[in-house]
Amino acid sequence: MTLRAQTEFTIPEETVRVAHAAYPQGNPLMKMRNVLGTLYQDQAFASLFLHNGRGVEAPWRLALITVMQFMEELSDRQAADAVRGRID
Repeated sequence: MTLRAQTEFTIPEETVRVAHAAYPQGNPLMKMRNVLGTLYQDQAFASLFLHNGRGVEAPWRLALITVMQFMEELSDRQAADAVRGRID
């Protein structure tokens, strides 16, 4: 598995617009992503992965998702269902 390090983490403009329309004051999960999303850099984890192979998600993203899942008291399956429901 390979970590393809990113140096820029931009959120698509449409996503930002919809999120701010739904939560004008923000919410704890959005604020947490804004803080933790910039706290860790992919380069710090790159040496833990092979240089060839399938791509993986950034470890900081997986950690953030785990914290969000804990905050919402969701099982793995419930978290996956919640994401699918919000994408629709």
